[in-house]
Order: sequence, then C-alpha cells, then structure tokens
Amino acid sequence: MQVAILLFDGLTALDAVGPYEVLWRMQDAEIAFVAAEPGPKWTDNRALALVAERSLSDVQQPDILVVPGGFGTRALLADEALLDWIRRVHATSVWTTSVCTGSLLLGAAGVLQGLDATTHWLSLDRLAEFGARPVQERVVRQGKVITAAGVSAGIDMALTLAALAAGDDVARAIQLNIEYDPHPPFDTGSPRRAPPEVIERARAGSRAAQAR
Repeated sequence: MQVAILLFDGLTALDAVGPYEVLWRMQDAEIAFVAAEPGPKWTDNRALALVAERSLSDVQQPDILVVPGGFGTRALLADEALLDWIRRVHATSVWTTSVCTGSLLLGAAGVLQGLDATTHWLSLDRLAEFGARPVQERVVRQGKVITAAGVSAGIDMALTLAALAAGDDVARAIQLNIEYDPHPPFDTGSPRRAPPEVIERARAGSRAAQAR
C-alpha cells in the first residue's frame, strides 16, 4: 500500500510527521514523500527541513494521499499543477486525507464539494469557500475523504485510517507502539473549551508567526 505524503515549503512538521509515524507501521506500507520538485522543504518556521525524494510526476496512483497544512498552503491555493495532481490522485485513491489547513488544498482541488470537513480552528470558516460544510470536530470522515483538525489531530486521523485500512487490532497496536496516550497539562486544546484570553493569545501568536 503506497502512502503519498505531500511536502512543500511552509508546511507544519507534525502535520506530515504525525501521520508518517503511524502509517509506516502498517504492514506492507510504502511511504513516499512527494513534492513539485524533489529536495528539502522547509517547515513554516524555517527551522527544520523534510526531504521529498520523489516528484509529483513520479507518484500518480498512491493508495493513500496525505496533505498536510501550514502557512505554506496559502500560496498553493492557486497552483493549478498541484491541484490537478491532487484531483488525479483522488480519482484513483483508496483514501484521500488532510491535516490542518491541508484541507484547504483539497477544497481548492474540488475534493470537498458538498462534504463535511474540518481544519485548524483558525481557518475553519474558509472551508465554505470551497463548497464544504465546516465541522468543528477532530476527525471527519466522508466516504473515502478524511480531514483532520489542527496539527496534532493528524495522529488521530492516521490511527482512524490505519483501522480502516488494516483493522482495529493493527491500529490499537500502533497506538501502543507510539505510546499515544495523551494527558495534556491543560484543557485548552479546543476553542470550545479555551477561555477568551487564551484564544486571543493564540490568534496573536499565529499572526506573528505568519508574518515572520
């Protein structure tokens, strides 16, 4: 089973690495990091690079597509070559997935038209621009399309996908192997529970990071 994880400059590292850590552990999984051009792709803070070893033209019919998010997605919303590749891959994929604002790229490619979908809470309203129905949930499945909320939600999405692709027992074993048993020190991981002052601090931090 070939898993294509899209890379681009300005991606959020955990959006790609979280699903990678889950999905490579499925038996017979082949992970392909792909980009418009092979080579290192810098994360959104330019402190880390992930390497794409294959170009889009090298990977045409993966079984699973994972589209991460990050500030770099904004510049790609009008990249017709990339969007056309997503459309072609989606036409034959078993599963088409996204993490965080990667769902905006799926939306721009027309994949989310008429579907429930989620993304990072700061960008949730933008999904409607692409004909999707925004849903504030951690993981949303609509047929073969699975979208995840922000950053860490990609791990939940990948475990959901592993269960669908390989069975619940495999997914449970993977969860144990990566010791995914979160007990965060604060209960502010969702805007539905975070107090207003924390939400505003998060908004300000995102604006500052995007302006770097």
